[in-house]
This record gives sequence, structure tokens and C-alpha cells, in this order.
Amino acid sequence: MPTHEGRVQPNETAVPLLHCAAPEETLAFWRALGFEVAYEQLKPYLYLAFSWSGFQLHYGPAPKDLDPAKETSGGCLVMVDAVAAYHAAFTEAMRRGYGKVLVKGLPRMTRYRAGASRFSIVDPSGNTIIFIQRDEPKDLEYGGSSELAGLTRVLDNARILREFKMDDRAAYRALDSGMRRRAEDAPVVEQAMALAALIELSIALNKTDRVPEWGARLRALSLPPEQRTQVAQYVADPTLLTPWMPPER
Repeated sequence: MPTHEGRVQPNETAVPLLHCAAPEETLAFWRALGFEVAYEQLKPYLYLAFSWSGFQLHYGPAPKDLDPAKETSGGCLVMVDAVAAYHAAFTEAMRRGYGKVLVKGLPRMTRYRAGASRFSIVDPSGNTIIFIQRDEPKDLEYGGSSELAGLTRVLDNARILREFKMDDRAAYRALDSGMRRRAEDAPVVEQAMALAALIELSIALNKTDRVPEWGARLRALSLPPEQRTQVAQYVADPTLLTPWMPPER
């Protein structure tokens, strides 16, 4: 790679320029999350700039036919050292500004499971800002690991669908099918993890009619303390499992 010595210095900063179809909503959203409005112009043309910690997001006019609901507007990656701290900061800000964590529709933030290496924020215009931990493994298999089998592979595939493809419906279908076909021969802790995820996804998708079924099956399992911890860590919100977790034995 040429160095262009004396002319180009390796200290560049790239700032994403995102489409903005909803300027007022965008201003309100990022302000609620604690971002500083570095620049605000609505006329004669739209330009917004936001800053938070060490990065910036800039917005320009959106194409007239852009439909934010399709979530194909654009987006960017934000590489960070410890992704959990960012999710915690935005969770606190959302609860303070909106009274709850926004997990559906636009805008929203994806759930974060302990130990995960990324999460996403989708803004009011349908842009996706993905926060990724810098040491995320480079050999991730985004379709599920081919080295796994049985319910282990189903769980891994569901994790990929939830955390990397943000497809809760596909994850739910994979786990539902996996429990029908693979549960009988699977370790108890894996059955519990799958049931816990089905409970969480059922609530997220407003398909709660089967939650009592999943919950009753989970409660009937015998889990030592270390396995209870594994189950709790497989979901983003372990409090959803409180009514269904088996008693300590």
C-alpha cells in the first residue's frame, strides 16, 4: 500500500451520512439518548449532526420514495471496546426519556444478551446503527456452526438469527421446530435454554398463547445452580423467566 509520504497522514475520521426521512423525530430520539446536536439545519436543505462519546452521526435529505418501515435506509458500524457498557447507557437513557426500552417498531434497540458482541439501534428513518465489540471473533459462522449437531446447533442458529440477522420470527420458528425434533435426546440444560428463548421471543412477538406451555415445561426440568445461570444468560431479559424457572434443588 503506498504511503504517500509527506502528503497523506494516517489520521482519517470517517463519518456516516445517513438518510433522514423524519427530522423532528430524529432530533427528539437522539437527544433522548443523550446525544449532543452538533449541527441542525432544516432549510433550505436538511442537515443534522449528532455527537456522543467519541463518534458522530450525520444526516442528509432522504429520497422522496424512501419508506422507513422497510428499514433499508442505510446505517453504519460503530466499533467499540466493550459493547455491554453502550447498551447499558442507552437502556438507561431510553427508560429515562421514554419510560421504557423501545424494542418494537421505529425507533428501537435490539435486546442484548450477556456476553454478546453486538447490538443495534434502528432510528426513526429506518437506519441501523450497529455497535460491535472490536474483539468479536473473525470466524463467526453467520448461518450457524457446521461443527454442531442436534439441539446445540439449533440454539446456535437461533442466536445468530437473533443477534446478527435481527430476525426474531425466524429464531422462534427454528427453536419451535428444534424442540419438536431434537429435544428428546438433548441435554436438560439445552432444553431449558431453548424453552427460555421461546418464552422471551413469544413475548417479543406478541405470540404469548404458548408461553404457559413453554413455562410449564421449563419449570418441570431439574437444573443445578450453574445450569440455571447458563439458562438466564441465554436470554436478554432473565426477569421474564422468573415465573417459570424451576425451584432450586
